[in-house]
Amino acid sequence: MAPVTGMKTVAHDHEHCIAEALGAAESLCGERGARLTDIRRRVLELVWQSHAPVGAYELLEALRADGRGAQPPTVYRALEFLIEQGLVHRIESRNAFIGCTHPAEMHSYQFLICRGCGSVAELTDRAIATAIESGARKQGFATQRSTVEIEGQCASCQQAA
Repeated sequence: MAPVTGMKTVAHDHEHCIAEALGAAESLCGERGARLTDIRRRVLELVWQSHAPVGAYELLEALRADGRGAQPPTVYRALEFLIEQGLVHRIESRNAFIGCTHPAEMHSYQFLICRGCGSVAELTDRAIATAIESGARKQGFATQRSTVEIEGQCASCQQAA
């Protein structure tokens, strides 16, 4: 099983997460010939401000606070680009977005969502993806994309309880 990333830790350098995500985005977009515009870069940076999912309208408010005259379509187009590039995931149950911890790899999405603090961790367990694909095949179903969302409590919230 691959390591879980994203849940709160005591000695967490979040600025490092943001810098790493932006560096990976610039590199991957450059390799793919995709244009990481200033607005797309800023939206990605805002998504990475915490490990909790962020809504499109929260992003819009943050862009406006930056002095950008952004409108909803601007945010949605930026998010669509970031999703297409594998830099951001949509958390379906929250109608919100979170940065991808493995943007260079094609992978199934598995998320651990804390009901206490709202943080989300991306879990990349190939065994889970394989089980889903196998079960789907047995039903004659061809999977194209798989997202698994698991709600519970992170270690920090369990300790606080």
